[in-house]
Amino acid sequence: MTLKNEKKIKRPLKQRIKDEWKKNALVYIILVPILAHFLVFQVIPFIYSFILTFLNYRIIGVSEFVGLRNWKQLFSDDIAWKSIWNTLLFSFYYIVPTMALGLILALVIKSGIRFTKLIKGIFFLPVVTSFVVVAGIWEWLFSGTESGFINYLLSFFGVDTQLFLSDSTQALIVLAGLSIFKVSGSTMIYYFAGLQSIPKEMYEAAKIDGASPFKSFWMITFPLLKPIHFYVLIITTIGSFQIFDSAYLLTNGGPNFSTSTIVYYLYTIGFTNLNFSYAAVLSYVLFAIILIISLIQKKYFGDDQNIY
Repeated sequence: MTLKNEKKIKRPLKQRIKDEWKKNALVYIILVPILAHFLVFQVIPFIYSFILTFLNYRIIGVSEFVGLRNWKQLFSDDIAWKSIWNTLLFSFYYIVPTMALGLILALVIKSGIRFTKLIKGIFFLPVVTSFVVVAGIWEWLFSGTESGFINYLLSFFGVDTQLFLSDSTQALIVLAGLSIFKVSGSTMIYYFAGLQSIPKEMYEAAKIDGASPFKSFWMITFPLLKPIHFYVLIITTIGSFQIFDSAYLLTNGGPNFSTSTIVYYLYTIGFTNLNFSYAAVLSYVLFAIILIISLIQKKYFGDDQNIY
């Protein structure tokens, strides 16, 4: 070890802090407020919500420690398990169609057909439109009466009037359709960006080799979009498990709890029944489900992302 390094090590802590501040003062000035915000609004609430799961929390009065009582309540709560199942079912209805529609729209835009900008604008408009407005339009379209627009169209094909949002077998599918319509414009942009990154020379070489457009898509486009597939899969999965607004605005979890998702049920328990301790338990269940599914997706779909 050199003499210079020995002197550097033996410098007093106060002097080292002072030198570090002179060197990176701007970084710390910018970073400290961000870290403080993260600590106050993320870390502390996360820790305190975990403590809440072991308490009988009272807004007025003194809270008491109840141990695992709130966690045991989960195993006997049929509505909670139904809400979890509804959320899983919603994810099944939502994730793959969202990805498929986004990819199809991106391919249409990439093809350069006429009215490309118009198509892009039509499908991206719901993304930037208030969800309340979109939900109101969706409720009008799927009104369970003869005057409902979808029922009116179905009547031309001899289909009887459908209840849609008032039918426990159809309501969740209708809500999934609303979410697909709302976010398909975003996935379209993600896939379009991925398509722009694929070298044109690969398609030219495939064409010279006699590959059909479908084979070029399956052998070139689809595999090279793997990083985009993985990203869209992650965000749509997380979004599907956090679905709340459509159930709140259109069905209030009904009929017969058929559209009660885990987040909607959590909201009802926490802000309607004011049982914040049990709501905290449900929030950790949701956190665990999303974490486990994300890790599974990372293991099986997230390897070898550095393709380009």
